[in-house]
Amino acid sequence: MKVPLKWLADYVDMAISPGELAQRLTVAGLEVAGFRSYGLPVPEGLKVRQDEVGPIWERDKVFIARLVRVDKHPDADKLKLPFVEYGEGRQTQLVTGAPNIIVGDAGLRVVIGLAGTVFWDGHVSPKKLATLVPKPVRGIPSEGMVMSNFELGINEEHEGIIVLEEDAPVGVPFADYAGDIVLEIDVLPNMARCLSLVGIARELAALTGQKLKHPPTPTAGTGPSITGRVTVQIEDTRLCPRYSAALIEGVSDGPAPGMMARRLTYAGMRPISKLVDITNYVMLELGQPLHAFDFDVLKERAGGATPTITIRPAKAGETLVTLDDKERKLTPEMLVIADARGPIALAGVMGGKETEVSAKTHNVLLESASFDPVSIRRTARALDLNSE
Repeated sequence: MKVPLKWLADYVDMAISPGELAQRLTVAGLEVAGFRSYGLPVPEGLKVRQDEVGPIWERDKVFIARLVRVDKHPDADKLKLPFVEYGEGRQTQLVTGAPNIIVGDAGLRVVIGLAGTVFWDGHVSPKKLATLVPKPVRGIPSEGMVMSNFELGINEEHEGIIVLEEDAPVGVPFADYAGDIVLEIDVLPNMARCLSLVGIARELAALTGQKLKHPPTPTAGTGPSITGRVTVQIEDTRLCPRYSAALIEGVSDGPAPGMMARRLTYAGMRPISKLVDITNYVMLELGQPLHAFDFDVLKERAGGATPTITIRPAKAGETLVTLDDKERKLTPEMLVIADARGPIALAGVMGGKETEVSAKTHNVLLESASFDPVSIRRTARALDLNSE
C-alpha cells in the first residue's frame, strides 16, 4: 500500500519525522518496505538505492508559472514560444513543442524549470537524469523548460506538459505545492483494518498520542426518493449482507481536480476521470470500495422499465467483459452484480465494461456494498484478476 504523507496528514498531525514514522510503523506490524520521493530530498532515516532517486525540484529553480501568451515560432511549425510569469516581476520566454498548449493560449498554470533544473531525459535509452542548460532552439533563446510529468518523475506521461488547476499559486516553488514522500507499506492480513489512509492514520494516532481527524461527515441526499426508480435484490445475504445504491443525476464527466489526481497518482493509481477518480479516492481514503454505473445504460438494458439490480452467484456459462476489456468466463462460485440481461460487475473485484461511466454519462447509480471477503478472494484468484 502506498501512503502519501501529505494526504495522511489530513487525518493525523505528523508529529515525528518520516524516518521515525517508518520505524515506528514497522515495529507496530506495518512494515515499511520502501518509499518514494516526489521532488523532495531523501529524508534522514529512510534508505533508498541511488538508482531509485528521482529529480529534486529545487525551490529556486522549479516554479508554478502562468502563461502570459503563446506565440508561433518563426522558423518551426511544431514549436511554440510560451511567455510566462512566475512571480512578481519575474518573466521569461521559453520554447516548447508540447501538443497540449497552442498559439494564443493564456492564463494556464504550468510548471517551469530554470537553468540547473535536474530532470529525466527521455531522449536516451535507458532514461537518465540531466541538468538543464539554457540554449537557443532554432535561433530563439529559451531560458528554461515547461516541464512534463515524465521529466519531473511524477509518471510516464511525456507527450504534453503539466497543466495545473486554475487556482495554482503563481511563483510558488513546485516542491512546496506538489512535493511529497510516499511510504510503501506491506499490510498483512491481520492488519487489514489499515488498508486505507484513515486506517493508517488511526494506527499512527495510537502510536504517537495524536488525535485522529475524521474526514468531514457527508451531507444528506437531496431530491426525489430513489424508491421505484431502481430495485435491489440480494439472493444470498451470507455472501452480501448489505448492498446500498444511490442515484446521482445531472452530472458531467471530465478531469478530476489536480489535487485528487496527484494523490491518486502518488498512491499508485492512474487518474481516469472525475466520476471514476472520486470512487477510487474514497476507497483509498476510507477502505470502502465504491462502483459507479451509468444509470441510463441500466435503463436501456431494462427496456425502459425500472432496472433491477440482483446480487447473486453467477450461472454456469455466463460471461462478463470487465473494465479491462477482457471477457471472463464465470462459474457459480463467483458472486456477481446482475440485471435482467445478465452480469454487470464482479462483486468486490471489477465492474463490467458495458455499464461503465463515460464522457456521455449524466446519471450515475453509485454502489456501496459489503461482500464476503473469502468469495471475493476466490473469484479474483480464479480469474487471475487483482485490483485495488
